[in-house]
Amino acid sequence: MDVTLIKTVNKLQDAFATVGVQNPVDLPQIVVIGSQSSGKSSVLENIVGRDFLPRGTGIVTRRPLVLQLINRPANAKAEDTSDTPKKEKKEATKETESPNNEEEWGEFLHIPGVKFSDFNKIRDEIVKDTEAKTGKNAGISPAPINLRIYSPNVLTLTLVDLPGLTKVPVGDQPKDIEKQIREMILKYITKPNAIILAVTAANTDLANSDGLKLAREVDPEGSRTIGVLTKIDLMDQGTDVVDILAGRIIPLRLGYVPVVNRGQKDIDSRKAIAAALEAEKNFFENHQSYKSKAQYCGTPFLARKLNMILMHHIRNTLPEIKAKIQAVLAKYQTELQQLGDPLEDGFNSNANIVLNIITEFCTEFRTIIEGKSDELSSFELAGGARISFVFHEVFSNGVKSIDPFEQIKDADIRTIIYNASGSAPSLFIASTAFEVIIKQQIKRLEEPSLKCVTLVYEELVRILSQLLQKQLFKRFPGLKEKFYTVVINFYKKALTPTNKLVQDLVNMESSYINTGHPDFLNGHKVIAAINDKYNPKQVNPADPKTGRGSITNLTNSSPLPDTESQNAGFFGSFFAPNKKKKPGVMDAPPPVLKA
Repeated sequence: MDVTLIKTVNKLQDAFATVGVQNPVDLPQIVVIGSQSSGKSSVLENIVGRDFLPRGTGIVTRRPLVLQLINRPANAKAEDTSDTPKKEKKEATKETESPNNEEEWGEFLHIPGVKFSDFNKIRDEIVKDTEAKTGKNAGISPAPINLRIYSPNVLTLTLVDLPGLTKVPVGDQPKDIEKQIREMILKYITKPNAIILAVTAANTDLANSDGLKLAREVDPEGSRTIGVLTKIDLMDQGTDVVDILAGRIIPLRLGYVPVVNRGQKDIDSRKAIAAALEAEKNFFENHQSYKSKAQYCGTPFLARKLNMILMHHIRNTLPEIKAKIQAVLAKYQTELQQLGDPLEDGFNSNANIVLNIITEFCTEFRTIIEGKSDELSSFELAGGARISFVFHEVFSNGVKSIDPFEQIKDADIRTIIYNASGSAPSLFIASTAFEVIIKQQIKRLEEPSLKCVTLVYEELVRILSQLLQKQLFKRFPGLKEKFYTVVINFYKKALTPTNKLVQDLVNMESSYINTGHPDFLNGHKVIAAINDKYNPKQVNPADPKTGRGSITNLTNSSPLPDTESQNAGFFGSFFAPNKKKKPGVMDAPPPVLKA
């Protein structure tokens, strides 16, 4: 049952990695961290019992390696595994004679269905896939490599090997290599469900351990950190790690495990890992400081302890994991239901679907503009109502706020009149002067009119964006993007002739001044209005016979139409009293527009 739990978590890791979902659920896993060349890779190889990790100087592990170990029962030879030394001898012989073994193989998630029985090819594939992501320089990448190893000689376990911590960039390494590695490691160990395996070389001061320092930042109480002390055999004579193992230096709740790895000379001479494990066992059994606790030292004990810790951790976090997976599953199932039923295959079916979507888009767009949509809002103006607001409020106020006397003064008018008279004094004011002044004022209508075109364009883009947010278009993101591109291009294509039309309309109005317009105040009306203002006529007393004033007097007492009423006309504003109106700035309507 416990092994099944680990396998289930492995399947979840593979599923999330395959679909590209970035950590929707915090899965329990053991994360291996430590300084560069602290022996992390050697510890992992000892646990697996095989040489399969890249070797070299500097940063060798440049991508996270998610290592899933699956215990697979041996075939007919399983009964011969009771004698451990004999088994290790057989493994040593087997490893040196032939790297291939039908009972042990590895599989990569990025090459599904391909079994690697030769562990040297596994190493080559790790190097190849790493260089495919990071290149051949010493850069790193956060994209993980998922490797699953099946073997009867391993305990079911999941480990994540991360690049070693380094301080100074070497060669063509990025200048911020330390920051990149630190951020990558923190991304993994910050998760509460991560078990931190901090690897430290025993022949260095434990207080200077980069792995333990980083682990203490995210796990100050040491409740989910286990320490591994490597290079025990390289310590000076008379020194040991007994105090560290007893928790008297830097205590960890999960404790420390000392191990002895193969040295560089052993690796170069291709010493079998089985032989190295036998030498490790003899070292702890014969060492004066460790022989009383030899059963708690070495790689086999570390593997059993990690297996036990991971199983207990999964069992404790299983309810939370199940709840999160169900919540995420419900979310995506709801979204899937909103997208609709699966589509039928075939060209005709796809063509009909696209045609129906285009037809529905056109219908929806028209109903939004006309205000006939079934989803009318009572909260704010939307669709065609906002366009109407632009015309009847923003544009109208922008035109009405234009003060004809703002840019032309009495001195300017006088100068234009003199210039229109030429060399000889004129008895009457030339109409040329009047037309020059009026045409200047009409030209001022062009700017707010072009601004109105821009505001309407923005409202149409707003309607398009809101319409494409509907569930129908979310189902086909490619088609949605195409809709947006085509319609926006159509808007922009229509924008140029629209602006040209507005400019032509203004030029048409300024090319001919219609002095016969009913709203136009000609000279007689102006003079009469001035005379009535300064020389008001007396109203005759009422007729003693009828008690009414005479018709003539009533007619004379009513001057020309009030100048206020003239302001309502098209040209009225140019001859209205100067009220010093501040010219309005045509701002775009706010995002939320109330009625």
